[in-house]
Amino acid sequence: MASAPRRILLKLSGEAFKGPEGAFSPAALDRIAGKIAPLSLGMAIVVGAGNILRGARSALLDRVEADTLGMLATVLNALALRTYLEAQGRDVFVQSAVSTELTDHISPRDARRALDQGAIVIFAGGTGSPLVTTDTAAALRAVSVGADLLAKASNVAGIYDCDPAQNPNARRLDQVSFDEFLAARYGVMDLVAIEICREHALPIEIFDFAADGALAALAAGRRVGTRIHA
Repeated sequence: MASAPRRILLKLSGEAFKGPEGAFSPAALDRIAGKIAPLSLGMAIVVGAGNILRGARSALLDRVEADTLGMLATVLNALALRTYLEAQGRDVFVQSAVSTELTDHISPRDARRALDQGAIVIFAGGTGSPLVTTDTAAALRAVSVGADLLAKASNVAGIYDCDPAQNPNARRLDQVSFDEFLAARYGVMDLVAIEICREHALPIEIFDFAADGALAALAAGRRVGTRIHA
């Protein structure tokens, strides 16, 4: 087993917040908080907005407008998650690249200080610019707070040698180098985010967030999905 990470940046899709009730499911939020709150290591989180709006897939708005609304939607998700984490006894700070009266401004220094004191920091607003994914925001925030692992929560168990939805014999890869990922152009993560992590030698784990105990195992230093590394 590898040494346990000291600080994780968790990239959490907004899709995880959905349920039969709509964009926000109390049961889903409670499950998410229940996986995160017990962890004692430094935990920062970047939230997406797929439960509300996915800019790249919007047929109603142009990409810039859709991304702008998507950045605001991540603020809603961050505030909702904060409520559920606080209900489980954690101190939580929300920083946003989009200025609001409900959130703090992005400050890596303040974020690192909060993490050192045992709080959870949630980053919202993406990068603050349209045409950039929250994957890229996650890579930037992970580097800025000194994370030693970027954990991308997915709805699949990792990277496969072919599409598991089309081929039941698809084989999950235990590890992939940054160069191999970029050459194959796997669709599970934004390539700009991969480039940032490669430049800073920051490993990434793609894993199934819904799997029982997966996040806790990752925090303990065990591999639970596909590791992307130098």
